[in-house]
Order: sequence, then structure tokens, then C-alpha cells
Amino acid sequence: MSDATAAVTTPEVGFENIPKDDKRITRGWTFYDWANSVYPLVITSSIFPIYWGAMVKQVTGTDSGKSPVDFLGFQVPGSSLLTYAISAAFLFIAIISPFLTSLADFSGRKKLFMQVFCYIGAFSCAALFFFTPDTLTLSTFVFVLATIGFSGSIVFYNSYLPLISSEEKYDSLSARGFSMGYIGSVLLLLICLGLIMGHDKIGLEEGFATRLAFLLTGLWWAGFAQIAFFALPADPGRPAGAADEAGWLLNGFRELGKVWNQLKQLPNLKRFLLAYFTYNMGVQTVMYVATIFGDEELKLESSALIMTILLLQIVGILGAYLFSKLSERIGNTRALSWSVFIWMCICVAGYFVQAGWSFYALAAVIGLTMGAVQSLSRSTYSKIIPENTPNTAAFFSFFDVTEKLSIVIGTAVFGIIAQVTGSMRNSILSLIVFFVLGLIFLLTLRGKKLRDDVHGADPKLAEGLSGN
Repeated sequence: MSDATAAVTTPEVGFENIPKDDKRITRGWTFYDWANSVYPLVITSSIFPIYWGAMVKQVTGTDSGKSPVDFLGFQVPGSSLLTYAISAAFLFIAIISPFLTSLADFSGRKKLFMQVFCYIGAFSCAALFFFTPDTLTLSTFVFVLATIGFSGSIVFYNSYLPLISSEEKYDSLSARGFSMGYIGSVLLLLICLGLIMGHDKIGLEEGFATRLAFLLTGLWWAGFAQIAFFALPADPGRPAGAADEAGWLLNGFRELGKVWNQLKQLPNLKRFLLAYFTYNMGVQTVMYVATIFGDEELKLESSALIMTILLLQIVGILGAYLFSKLSERIGNTRALSWSVFIWMCICVAGYFVQAGWSFYALAAVIGLTMGAVQSLSRSTYSKIIPENTPNTAAFFSFFDVTEKLSIVIGTAVFGIIAQVTGSMRNSILSLIVFFVLGLIFLLTLRGKKLRDDVHGADPKLAEGLSGN
């Protein structure tokens, strides 16, 4: 670290010198989407849930994945245990990520934190290779660690967007990242499916071939992440005197409190987070329950479900780019409003959908708007946070917490309504409430400049934005 850099004591020192729209940096940044998107597709959405159900059946000696299993002395339905594991991971990362990201901002070690969570997730994912009926309890904790690693690394990854891109290219770069993720994850899923479906031709047992897919997922994640880590700028770190002043832990809390105070004085940012929190409850819930809905409500075969998941990923690429172009013409909030409106229609259609062409048509529309709403939400938030803020990771931690809490609440509401009414169709229809609320909150931003004008605001806000 040079003397000039060491002399500066503001958070994220050195990051302000990153060249905007540098092709090598932006291309490398998108490769982390390529690297880690294999986890939600292979592990969360497709192969792992099917393998989990098979393990539960072997443990219980029944034909139902809902049969209770012994977990730390408690009898828990197998399918519910998987859901609880996901919820536990999301709650844990929601609690710790604001602190960790504020600490990363203060310490100037954004990439280091991103790498740590990446390796935790990738190693845990690869360790699922040892998941057998005898290791169900241990493998549950390994799965939780993998989910924590995935969720934890994303917030640091997202926080690079406003640092490496000019504002007018936020939408297109965010869309390119999601598209890279879709392409990479589909490619690995096809490789894994070929391995599993052709296991007998290469002399492997089906269970071993499936577990080999988990190992490949972890290796893919960690391996391709090196492209991003090589391209992203090195952590500038903090001057030794500043870091020792009160200790990293105390300064981490200080940075978190500073961002919290800023949020209270940025009305547009609060409105957007509220809108994102509500409509994301519906979006994420549909994404997590789509496979279960097709399996239990429509009685689709596993092959049909996996083909549907592939369809979602492929169409998602198109959706991310189409809505990126739409946002350039009509603005971010209007483009997001249209995507949320389409999600409202999806809820109504989901109530009436049947197995066959109507299900695949609905899946195509979900894929189109799934990529759109995720990509636009990330780029819109990048445009709303204060310009040149030294606390990008801490700001994105609030975005990440909002997402994680919306997943927990959305899936819980879905499950409760399905349990009370006896039908997941009612749960799907009820999600329309979240989208209506999200649309209302988004409409409060229309016609307004997205980024709040902080000039003339509370001096403490200006002080926080300058990092003093």
C-alpha cells in the first residue's frame, strides 16, 4: 500500500480510484455470477431436493419424503427439515451480514470477506458428496453452511456494482451478470444431468453420480470465482493506526450505526426498500416453491420438473436483457412496476394452472419476469444509494437483509395458508397481496428523482457520506 493511500483514513480508501466501466474488471465481476449461480440451481432448486427426498425415504423406510426423521432428538418431517434448514441459514446471514459488511467497509477488505464466504459455501457444497442416510444430521448442517456461504458472498459481490460501473450502465451490467449466472448454471446442470442419467453407462451408481454432482458444483463455484477475484481490484486495507484506534469490532458497529442514521434521512431509499421487501416476498416464494407445487399439486414427473427449471433459467436471460432495455426507455421504477404487475397476473394464473402446456407457458412468463425483477432491483438500488458513498457494502447489507427476511416471511405465509386451506393454489393466489403492496410503494417513487438530494440536509448525514 502506497504512502498516499495510507494517509487517507476514510472507509473504503482506494476504491474511489477504481476506473469506471473497465472491461477487464466488469467482465471479471460478472464471472462471479457465472461461478456461484450453480448453487441455487443445482443445490437449492433441482438435484439436491430430489436427492434429499430419496435419503429421507431410505432413513425412514417409507415411500414418503414427508415422513419424520430424528434430528438432534426431535422428530421432524423430512420435507420440513429441509425448509427449516433454509430458513435458519437465511436468518443467520440476515443477522450477521450488516455487521460484517460495515466491518468490511471500515477495514477496506471487501474482497477478503467475499472470498471467505465464497470458500465456506463452495467447500460445504463439495462436502455434500459425503451425504448418505447415515450422515443426514451432519449433512443438514453442511447444507446450512453452504447456504450461508452463498448468501454471505452475494452482498459483497453486489456492493461492487456502483464502484466499477458508471450509473448509466448499472442496468445493463447487472443484467449481464444475471445472464452469465443463468448460462453458467444451466451448463453445469446439463453436465450433472448427463452424469446422473448416464451413470450406468460409465459404471457408476446413481447415488454416487448424484453426490458427484454436488462435488462438481463446489469445484465449479470456487474455480470460476478465481476469475472474479483476479479481476476485481485488490483490497486497499486500512492504515494500522486507524484500525487500532478502537478495534475492528467497535468500528464495525460504528459504521453500521452511521449507515442506519443515513437511511432514516433518505426517504426514497426507504420507500424502495419497503417496495422491494413486499414484492420480493412473492417473487422469492414462487421461485422456492415452484418445484414443490409442480410435484405435489400437479403431480409432474421429476424429468418434467427439471425441464421446467431449465426453461426458467433460459428465459430468465432474455427477461433480464429485455427489461434492462425497457428501463432505459421508461425508467427503472416504471419498468419494475410493469414486472410486478405481471407477477400479479402470474398469481391469478397459478391458481387455475393445470399440468400440460398451460404450466409450461406460466413457467416461461415466470422466467421472463424472474430475471427482470432481480436484475432491475439490484441496479435500481445502486442508483438510489448516495453517490460516492464510502459505505457501499454496508448499504448493500440492508438490501441483503431485506431480501432474506422477505424469503423467510413469504415462505412461512405460503406454508401456513397451504396447511390451513389444504391447497397450495390458495397460497399462490394469496401472494398477490405482496405484489399489490409492492406496486403501491413503487408508484410513490414514480416521477421523482431516484437519488435523494443530501445537500442542505442534516450535517451528520453529509458527514457520514464523506466518511469523516
